[in-house]
Amino acid sequence: MPDSQVAVVIEDDPDIRALVTDVLDQAGFRVFSAGNGVEGLDLIKTHQPIVTTLDVSLPGMDGFETARRIRSVSGTYIVMLTARADEIDTLQGLQAGADDYVTKPFRPRELRARIEAMLRRPRTFGLPDLPAGVEATVPNIPAPAPDEAGWLEHKGLRLHPDMRVAVADEETLDLTRSEFDILHDLLSAGRRVVGKNELALMLRGESHLGIGFVSEHDTRAIEVHVANLRRKLGESAAQPRWIETIRGIGYRLTL
Repeated sequence: MPDSQVAVVIEDDPDIRALVTDVLDQAGFRVFSAGNGVEGLDLIKTHQPIVTTLDVSLPGMDGFETARRIRSVSGTYIVMLTARADEIDTLQGLQAGADDYVTKPFRPRELRARIEAMLRRPRTFGLPDLPAGVEATVPNIPAPAPDEAGWLEHKGLRLHPDMRVAVADEETLDLTRSEFDILHDLLSAGRRVVGKNELALMLRGESHLGIGFVSEHDTRAIEVHVANLRRKLGESAAQPRWIETIRGIGYRLTL
């Protein structure tokens, strides 16, 4: 399991690497840093950090491939840093396993706030990627009885927010933190439409503020998370069993 006091910085620019290291050091972390993906991956295997900042444009193995390899060995929170603000980069980063995405130049206070917001939320750790031909085994948790306290339920899809467990048709789901939290919000809302902006603020830990800036990248990231969630549920957007898309607004549970 990740060490809650450790952070890793993977950044090839020495000035930015020093800046991010200072930010995390001031936040109370013991920080280890590397200038490329290979060395950074070794640090993560050795120290199992709770959070990792990862530059996209690394020499040799880029940030996207590094993120995928990190995900095979660690459940660390990954914040990708990039000078490129293209939407495709954001999507690639999230699909590679990143939890958040910050565009350079950034304010140190902003980076620290984004990291602290992530750490305030419980984490659901996925299983590592396994070699080709080897099937992952997700521990199966028996489906709860209908009257069992604490569970949210919709058409055979059940979730327990405190246990951080989600079950569909008696099969345990292997969800990321973001996927679990989005599913929790949707099940809690019932037939009320939950907007993409609302979900984006929730993932950033800013729901309690009531207001907040949500960029197009943020809403597109929500779409990616929901698409990944649907894939794990085995349903399609065209014929959903559980999650219905309300075009241009957000999502709600099906009838």
